[in-house]
Amino acid sequence: MNNFRLQSDALVIGSGIAGSLAALTLAEEGLDVILITAGDSLTSGNTRLAQGGIVYRSEEDDPRILEKDILTAGWKHNFTRAVRYLCRRGPEVLKEVFLEKYKIPFNQRQPGDWYLTREGGHSLARILYCDDHTGRNIMDVLSSEVERQPNIRVLTKRTAVDLLTTQHHAEHLDFKYSLSNHCIGAYVFNEEIDNVETILSKFTLLATGGIGQIYLHTTNTPGSIGSGLAMASRAGTRLMNCEYVQFHPTALYGGSKRGERRFLVSEAVRGEGAILVNSQGDPFMKRHDPRADLAPRDIVTRAIMDEMLHSGDDCVYLDVSGVKHDVKSRFPTIYDHCRTIGVDMKKDPIPVVPAAHYFCGGILVDNRGRTSLDRLYAAGECSCTGVHGANRLASTSLLEGMLWGYSAGKDIASRMNRSAGLSRKLKESIPDWISHGDKHNEDPALIAQDWANIRNTMWNYVGVSRTTGRLTRAFTDLRKMTKDLQDFYKETALSKPIIDLFHGSQAAYTITLAALRDRKTKGCHFRAD
Repeated sequence: MNNFRLQSDALVIGSGIAGSLAALTLAEEGLDVILITAGDSLTSGNTRLAQGGIVYRSEEDDPRILEKDILTAGWKHNFTRAVRYLCRRGPEVLKEVFLEKYKIPFNQRQPGDWYLTREGGHSLARILYCDDHTGRNIMDVLSSEVERQPNIRVLTKRTAVDLLTTQHHAEHLDFKYSLSNHCIGAYVFNEEIDNVETILSKFTLLATGGIGQIYLHTTNTPGSIGSGLAMASRAGTRLMNCEYVQFHPTALYGGSKRGERRFLVSEAVRGEGAILVNSQGDPFMKRHDPRADLAPRDIVTRAIMDEMLHSGDDCVYLDVSGVKHDVKSRFPTIYDHCRTIGVDMKKDPIPVVPAAHYFCGGILVDNRGRTSLDRLYAAGECSCTGVHGANRLASTSLLEGMLWGYSAGKDIASRMNRSAGLSRKLKESIPDWISHGDKHNEDPALIAQDWANIRNTMWNYVGVSRTTGRLTRAFTDLRKMTKDLQDFYKETALSKPIIDLFHGSQAAYTITLAALRDRKTKGCHFRAD
């Protein structure tokens, strides 16, 4: 196999809001940046799907009010320093970068007079939005800016295989004997030519997104398999809060085939006045929480599951008759998608069910995006800043991805001096990828069955409601599967389906182990026993 070697000042793995903004920040500071994405465009990730909006601030708002809301939603399992950083610095960077610099077209009454909406868990209206396609508008602008930036090399259809570290990959004994370990790039699979490239970089940023696709029902894109989590774990990087997987309470029921992404019905619909009802048309949320339909997501999700369990129904319904806006103009994307399954939002309730949505844990980082592995950064959903604690507050994820992507870019740029370079001895000590497997026995049926096993195991045993028995069963099954896949991985020629399956199984195993070890119910980690 012919291998290729590339070099850069910074390697960014992932092209969502965190990765794209980090790449832009680095490039504008004069760094040579390689930005890779597994898709065929920069907009293939989860950011583009975000409907509701991004937290900003209203005239009557205060960082302390937002902080209280985040801590309440997160069951006070949050890292207070990170929460305060988000509440104080986040709106400032949003104004500077998104409103003034890139001019994201958020809805406004007149220039500078922004429409703000309220969502579940928020004390007041403070969320900027672009109708019901906020993420799409953000990514359209960011991807356009990235493509215009001469200091950024965009490599599409590239899947990261493994992080390169000095202790594990360098062949020279000087690096193996060293007590310090550094990340110096990644092995990357080029899908177009079936080749593994060696990308050496002074700094590496993981922005690989979430883990939703390891569950049977999810709102996430196909690439959300926990690849960053798996690679960071193998490299010995500290992880945190991996048991906290948030399930969105209102994914559209119907119109999705098994294994396909479920369409999200934004929290903003309830924020504008919609209420959840059962098949008899009776509201039920007040029985579960005094905040009713504006309770945090973990509470609403469990209430829906409880309602479905007792009624025997396959779904509940979202009654939008209380929304004061014209639903077609306020929620055009949702309206159009509902029509595809025969639901007219103007007169019909929307059938909804919970689905895996957001990973609150991940690769532990500080407020600059630094991980426990030197020269490795992480931002966005694959990271754990401590902001979300045990449960994420609605519309904080875009703000977090924006702020930590920006902060990581600034911090990496500040470290770029002569000592930041990779020595010739180190670069020559890193071998190209050596494929130990040459068997072309990649059977699509076997891979599909392995994914079905992972997704059903995670949904049934490591889902909304967990017990020691369920988690132990999941742990035993996934441990064996991961071991079998490692053996298969070693003897089979590398391909994207094999890499994805390997990463997905490792991510599932990591999350299950964290859930098994944590015996206390908190937030979206609910122990029924």
